Amino acid sequence: MTGTGGEEMGAQAARSRALAVLRVRSRALAVALLPAAVAVVLLVGGATGRLPGTGWDAARWAVSVLAVLVLLAAAAVALVVARARPAATPTVTIAEESAPDLYRMVRDLADRLDVPAPSAIALTPDCDSWLEDRTHPAHGPPPAPRRTDPAVPGGHARPRGAAAPVLVIGSPFLWWMRVGELRAVLAPVVAGTGPSAHPDIAAARRFIRGLDAAVAVASADRRNPLSRAACAGLARVCRLLLRGCRVHAAQMERGVASAAAERAQAVDYGLRIAAQEQVGLAYAGWDRLLTRVALPAWRMGRWPSRLDVGVVAALTELSRRDRLAEGFASRLGERPACDLLEEPGAMDEAVSLLTARLFHGGPETGPDWSPVDWDEYPEEVVDRTWRTDAARLHRVLDTLGVRRAAEEDTAPGTEGPTLARVLDHLTVPTDGSGAAPGMASAGGPGTLLGTTPAVGPAAPPHTAPTDDPGNLPGTASTDGPIDPSRTAPAPQATPHPPTDGDTSAPGDTPTHPEDDDDLGGTTTRGAALAAGLSAQLAREEAAAQRAGAGTAAPATPAATAGAAGPDAALWDDGALPLLPLQPPRSGREILTAHITAMVCCAAMDTAGATPGLDWLDGPSLLFDGARAADLAPSVLSLVETGDPGPLRHWMTELGIRPEKPVRLV
Repeated sequence: MTGTGGEEMGAQAARSRALAVLRVRSRALAVALLPAAVAVVLLVGGATGRLPGTGWDAARWAVSVLAVLVLLAAAAVALVVARARPAATPTVTIAEESAPDLYRMVRDLADRLDVPAPSAIALTPDCDSWLEDRTHPAHGPPPAPRRTDPAVPGGHARPRGAAAPVLVIGSPFLWWMRVGELRAVLAPVVAGTGPSAHPDIAAARRFIRGLDAAVAVASADRRNPLSRAACAGLARVCRLLLRGCRVHAAQMERGVASAAAERAQAVDYGLRIAAQEQVGLAYAGWDRLLTRVALPAWRMGRWPSRLDVGVVAALTELSRRDRLAEGFASRLGERPACDLLEEPGAMDEAVSLLTARLFHGGPETGPDWSPVDWDEYPEEVVDRTWRTDAARLHRVLDTLGVRRAAEEDTAPGTEGPTLARVLDHLTVPTDGSGAAPGMASAGGPGTLLGTTPAVGPAAPPHTAPTDDPGNLPGTASTDGPIDPSRTAPAPQATPHPPTDGDTSAPGDTPTHPEDDDDLGGTTTRGAALAAGLSAQLAREEAAAQRAGAGTAAPATPAATAGAAGPDAALWDDGALPLLPLQPPRSGREILTAHITAMVCCAAMDTAGATPGLDWLDGPSLLFDGARAADLAPSVLSLVETGDPGPLRHWMTELGIRPEKPVRLV
């Protein structure tokens, strides 16, 4: 294939920028050799008698010592840059024998584009595709290049020892896209192997990756003052070189992308335009699935083992709800790209485990970390989550000194944890007495049973916000398209407990945002309860981390059978999670989630409701198979104003008995 004018211009621009990057490296080498060159001149002048005298002798010694020190420092920097391990994307490598059709499609595409075929294919839990160089010795031995690889465009033959980059594909693409769409989306990516194989571009990229890896090495914490000083100097030199290469490297990558796009225009160009719509849709569905569906399961120690299948279900549900997406479901009759895999289920499980570890930080295996199928999700995740939260809510109420129903004049059979206990505690009294129902005052109006709640300043764990009505199980999903930005709210401040000197009555008036931004819009009793829940969550998370730190977990059956798994050799799992999904919840969000869980438990135990899974909104409460609506506004009314009226009216319509005890975990 003959390159077009745009392709040649892009390739030439990339090569010229690569040479500019290499010139920066050459200048750095020249600066390091300059003292040595001056020392050689002085030594030769002294040996030939042209530079006699004590002054020249002193200069020779001084410059020679300086040259030796500079050469040693330059050698150390060069050694670190050459040996530092470049960053690599966590992936699951697809062996050729497990996906021969996929490899055949990619190689046919490379042959049609007249570029080298990728050396391997890997999946990553992301909605993107790219080429990644893994020729560094730390990444393992590269695959042997194929003898049929064509020459590099531009007249340079590809070196025998050089391996083509690895093609990294976002796993949602394989399950949601059809075979033709995947081929069209991968065409410009595969076309990038041509410019990438050029010796100058490859050398420039290796130099930049080495500098970046060296900066990471120098940034590691060290206690030895000498090593800290050496690392500080190393980091300063590497950052200086990176600043000199920054503009040239960016322009080089733009040139490579331009050349690849121009070369791929002749391959499925019309289909690629339509496939790009599926890229955006897959991204929105993947983001929604992780934040609304997978995250609650991860917190319960269960990881959904078919996340990519869940993306298809979520996007199919979207096409049913949204008339703008009606045409997307008609595509499902075509052959899906996952059919190119021999065992798509095993690959989906491996990617799902990698996703859980990256975004939540769970272990690879463990007694408290096990997979869950979508059929088991309502019982194993939704029901357990609600009952665990409800149990935690009542434990904190016990800590605050709130009396149970059995301690009051109540009807027989109502002893135990009840929703009425929570409602009575959070209800703001309207008679101005300032006394909360179920509260025993033993040390003044600001003291609960003469004690202060034992809450600490620890931050709550990472969890999804609940003020968004779509996160609450009683709120129906909107019929509009998904907006991924709604799933990433701004971080909230950590709630802090009331001080011993606070003498305000527990529950008289709502707090103000200027007093406490984290608990703004809640009542005083609600703020105290939220602070206790936050501290309890932090303690439970810390205890779980300590318990799991030294536990040796047995290998899963999939691992012992040799199934596909994450490429642990390419990345360090000591800093998991690498990409936490959500910032810590605020105290009001934690309180709202626990009250919602308690209401759902009461609905299941007294009104026959069942837990369910909504593919777009996560856990949901079902009455006769239909999703309950309007729960979120009622709960927020209780949390923000202390008014239980809307919530009691909602429960009365559905036959929920708040005075009946519920089953907890």
